[in-house]
Amino acid sequence: MWLRLIVSVLLVLPLAAQSPEQPFTIDSDVQYCTGGGQPLLMDVFLPKHRNRTPTPAVLWIHGGGWERGDKNGSSGAELLAGAGFVTASLFYRLSGDWPFPADIEDCKCAIRYLRANAAKYGIDPDRIGVAGASAGGHLAELVATAPPGAGLEGNGGWPNVSSEVQAAAAYYGVSDFTVGEMQFQHHTGKVVIKLFRGTEKEKPELYRQASPIVYVSKESPPLLLAHGEEDELVPFEQSVRMAEAYRKVGAPVEFIRVKNAGHDFQQMGASPISPGVEEIHRKTIEFFRLYLLSPSPGRPSR
Repeated sequence: MWLRLIVSVLLVLPLAAQSPEQPFTIDSDVQYCTGGGQPLLMDVFLPKHRNRTPTPAVLWIHGGGWERGDKNGSSGAELLAGAGFVTASLFYRLSGDWPFPADIEDCKCAIRYLRANAAKYGIDPDRIGVAGASAGGHLAELVATAPPGAGLEGNGGWPNVSSEVQAAAAYYGVSDFTVGEMQFQHHTGKVVIKLFRGTEKEKPELYRQASPIVYVSKESPPLLLAHGEEDELVPFEQSVRMAEAYRKVGAPVEFIRVKNAGHDFQQMGASPISPGVEEIHRKTIEFFRLYLLSPSPGRPSR
């Protein structure tokens, strides 16, 4: 089971059937920042039918256990571009060559790029979201919650531009590493140790720095969580505790508990998952419409 996290966790999300003509155009291989002295690339998806002008944007972060995957794991970006958002899918530095915090530095730099280049893409710089699944879900939560003072901004480009987002969505992501790497299944524990180049006992401050739950405050942007109750890779309790942390401080949170589902929303047992993947995607689109299209982004009046 754990092998899926390393090999192919949510590199492709199951999507509803699309017409042969894509509802977006793609600006491919855009250099958004540098990392370790090398160019970092993203693809930008421009909807043919925008939901408003200027248009809210959402950065999609791929999964793969922090050690695999690239910007071609873009199905979440395609889903949201089809709903009228400008979206982007990025390559970020992977743990084989670059330990934490290289990955989050790149994700935050990508947000800064989108904001700094808002006019180029017709983006509303005050309405930017982030989303991801598995490792990408963790990074999306961390982009959303970690303030500039957390030491995760990096120096890859676009200094003095904010990496703040107005909404975030995370599918089955890790929210708290301080429970100890051995709380995860054996193989995932190895992936976590690889990410940090050590155990929690050896690097407690790094494990804490990487935990989105540490930074939750009443100012945290609205968050959508979706997690399978039978997840054997990233414990369901991770999202339960993240939702509780949000509610405790009064920050907006929506939590989709997916019954009969494991990691990647895989069906576990004879009963179908509930809600189904198409319904989860519909709720994700509705979430970003609610919080990025409202008169006051991030805090709509109901």
